[in-house]
Amino acid sequence: MAPIVPTLRYERRLWNDGLGRVVGVDEVGVAPTCGAVVAAAVIMRPGCHRIPGVRDSKTLSAGQRERLAPLIRQRAMAVGVGAASVREIDQLNIYHATHLAMRRAIARVGEHEHVLVDGNRIAGFEAAVGPYSAIVDGDAKVYSIACASVVAKVVRDRMMELLAARYPGYGWERNQGYATLEHRQAIRRLGLTPFHRRSFLALQRTLAGDQLELDLLADPSASSEAHALLARELTPVMADDAMLDALDLASLELTAPA
Repeated sequence: MAPIVPTLRYERRLWNDGLGRVVGVDEVGVAPTCGAVVAAAVIMRPGCHRIPGVRDSKTLSAGQRERLAPLIRQRAMAVGVGAASVREIDQLNIYHATHLAMRRAIARVGEHEHVLVDGNRIAGFEAAVGPYSAIVDGDAKVYSIACASVVAKVVRDRMMELLAARYPGYGWERNQGYATLEHRQAIRRLGLTPFHRRSFLALQRTLAGDQLELDLLADPSASSEAHALLARELTPVMADDAMLDALDLASLELTAPA
């Protein structure tokens, strides 16, 4: 079955209502057992034409994403990238950490009038980002969300390549932190790094040698105290005891060669 091609239908409705700064936002890195969760926010120019080939990043090859990401950045009015660190994922749980990454990405695009977000309604999201629409399968249906998914995926893949050089043997440059057989065997052989999400049952089962199907999203609920961390909008991206340094973060923002 051919992949769905996203349209500008949702953006045009808002543009026709006089809203010129419409943000599409999406996240990547929810299921992997290590590394930050990364979100991107993209504002496309009203009346723009779609870049051929842009669609949900999951349906694109790495080469296609690397080619499209700089085109998206060139044509967009604004692009913002945000992340939530491994520490924040373990403190908040992956659900809340993902929304924190989205809020940081949206904050980095500056002034905006409406947000289009992939997925279901998010409790408290409007208070943080302003008016928004939640669209199920938005990364497949909505052009600006698809653009955001491509940008976020390219940034996170580069992040995992940097970390792979620091922690060789886990295959992060190939598996991006997913619980592949190669990655699970490396964990049993080498142990955990500071970038592994210790709250994930997948890791606990791997360390215990459990061969049952891994529940990648099963992690403990955040404590009430942890919810206060959601207010830390201006915390540097990936702030962590095992944080990437400023030079690494700058390199993640560089566009790929055309």
